Amino acid sequence: MPKIALLNYLSLVKFSHTVFALPFAIVGYFTALKMNDARFEWLLFLKIVMCMVFARNAAMAFNRFADRNFDKANPRTFVREIPAGIISAKAALFFVIINVIFFVITTWFINSICFYLSPIAIIVVLGYSLTKRFTALCHFVLGIGLSLAPLGAFLAVTGYFHIIPALFSLAILFWVGGFDIIYALQDDDFDKSQKLRSIPVILGRNGALKLSRLIHVFSSLILIIPGILMHCGNFYFLGWAVFSGLLVYQHSLVKADDLSKVNLAFFTTNGIASVAFLSFYLFDYFS
Repeated sequence: MPKIALLNYLSLVKFSHTVFALPFAIVGYFTALKMNDARFEWLLFLKIVMCMVFARNAAMAFNRFADRNFDKANPRTFVREIPAGIISAKAALFFVIINVIFFVITTWFINSICFYLSPIAIIVVLGYSLTKRFTALCHFVLGIGLSLAPLGAFLAVTGYFHIIPALFSLAILFWVGGFDIIYALQDDDFDKSQKLRSIPVILGRNGALKLSRLIHVFSSLILIIPGILMHCGNFYFLGWAVFSGLLVYQHSLVKADDLSKVNLAFFTTNGIASVAFLSFYLFDYFS
């Protein structure tokens, strides 16, 4: 694939946004090692990362495919790859199919439970793109999709479910749902005109921001519990404090009457929060 075409597809799926969920997949992986006294395996770790990339590529490309007509009509998004004619809708759909196939094949080489559950994961991450047509809870469906990261990584190592990775997943669900509500503030007027559903459309900007703050509090509080259950050290809770502090900072950037810093709140702050938590988690793991 030519370099320019590759860059176009990376832009299509916002590859840099992988930083949101991937660190928590790594947290799930090392949690499984810690709880089962298992050894680090590079090949398995690579398979987990590949699954993350393939699933997210499929999800984002399908989102752009499904929303191509809305994106074309929206002044904020008409420059995206499909409405701008940089990538055709047919090519984007083919890209989705290829990544779904690679995802399922990769789970086959991990273990049977990951393979058997792979269709459910695909349905969730692709289905999010259609939910805003009929429910304002679409933000939480996105949260469920990204929350599969630590649980899936844990299953890849152990082959069984456990409350601790499930708690990480629940924290991610609320974290992602909260910041996606903030991101959706940019399109509340457009969504109303197109009869699309979102929390800002239903509750208004002030109500949406209040709900986002509340569920981010839930996310922060839930994240404490795995640290207690695993008897983690100070580094873990320092990571939790940094993560929580960045959530507070995120909300200080966005006002109902001033959305100029939404991108800073959405991408930069959440990206740093995710990587920071992983970093302190690994400091604690290896200390």
